[in-house]
Amino acid sequence: MTSLDMMGVIWDYRELFFRGILVTLGLTAVGYVGGFILGLFVGMGKLSKRKWIYYPSKFYVDFFRGTPLLVQLLLIHTALIPTVFGQSLGFFFSGAVALMLNSGAYNAEIIRAGIQSIEKGQMEAARSLGMTQNFAMRLVILPQAFRRMIPPLGNELIALLKDSSLVTVIAASDLLYAGKVVAGAYSRFWEPYLTVAILYLILTFVCSKLIEYVEKRFSNSYVPSSRKKSRRLKAGAAE
Repeated sequence: MTSLDMMGVIWDYRELFFRGILVTLGLTAVGYVGGFILGLFVGMGKLSKRKWIYYPSKFYVDFFRGTPLLVQLLLIHTALIPTVFGQSLGFFFSGAVALMLNSGAYNAEIIRAGIQSIEKGQMEAARSLGMTQNFAMRLVILPQAFRRMIPPLGNELIALLKDSSLVTVIAASDLLYAGKVVAGAYSRFWEPYLTVAILYLILTFVCSKLIEYVEKRFSNSYVPSSRKKSRRLKAGAAE
């Protein structure tokens, strides 16, 4: 079978590849959104002065950043979920939980670093205006920190998209699984896996462009008050 014939076979399996893309995107979306929410709380926990909040948060981050995602995935799918629920809940649930917990640890460090990058005077100024610490954190610190978090958060999204391919070890019907099916059926490996690589490249390219758009949108939406004032003065002078 020539490479041209093999590409025809891959086209015949297009529905399998399309379902694999949907599963990959679904796992990535659920894992990333859940990981961001979890990372927000854990990141705040690592900034807490209360030891009963700080040390569990630190342990969680150290564990999930210091162990391979593949090991975490197998532990969650074969041990944790059957022990807690008494049965397996399917590859999607196990994969989403593993990706969420892993992404949460990395997002927690991104969020912690982003918050700490804001000058302490910002919080002091907000408190001097009568704001509580939590209120000042929500309205003053986090909006400024989020703009600085966008590039590393975007990198984490792309990394998670690629890492989601590991769910194939628990028989998940993701994009890599589709390539394995075609490769196993025809004992040809170049064309199926190269197709998978190209599809992942397209997905990551689209994600990177969306991240660039979000980054530009947020950077353009924020103009310091002094700059706004200077623009108004220039406009008045021109008139």
